[in-house]
Amino acid sequence: MPTSRNTAPVIAAATVVAVTWAALTSAGTAQAVPSGEVLAPSACRPANHLAKITRDRPDSGHVHFRVTLTAPKGYATCRLAGSPTDVAFAQHGTPLGITAGRYGDQTTSVTFGPGHPVHFDIRVPADGRGTPADEASFTLRAPGGEIPGTSVAEGPFEVTAGTVVGPIREGA
Repeated sequence: MPTSRNTAPVIAAATVVAVTWAALTSAGTAQAVPSGEVLAPSACRPANHLAKITRDRPDSGHVHFRVTLTAPKGYATCRLAGSPTDVAFAQHGTPLGITAGRYGDQTTSVTFGPGHPVHFDIRVPADGRGTPADEASFTLRAPGGEIPGTSVAEGPFEVTAGTVVGPIREGA
């Protein structure tokens, strides 16, 4: 039976709803969403948050730099866990070639999003051989694995061999 002009838009709309529902269900995010309401994008995605590096308090044998992540209003909260991976450092866009290790509890998760800033520590040996840097790039981790994409933080700091990054913690 041929489709009439009156039923074609109804069939097209039903197909869009079915495809959208299937996509949400397969992503494990199927929730009842009131008609017309749009789900906010995750604050954990690299394009959806800001990151800044500042000097923190030193301790015996180390210099510390705090990387603070904040998310503007309009983004959904999410969970982060452990230390960032694939950490790379640069000075004025030039990679420094220093690889960072990790330290601390890699299993505790924290809530991140608007009004819920988080931070992690860059711990550098205070051996007098620090190399100036102004950028750190890294991949954030969720309790279930890595979050796709590379986040970037800026601010003056220094790194050297033996630099490590700590786990994500609550607060600025």
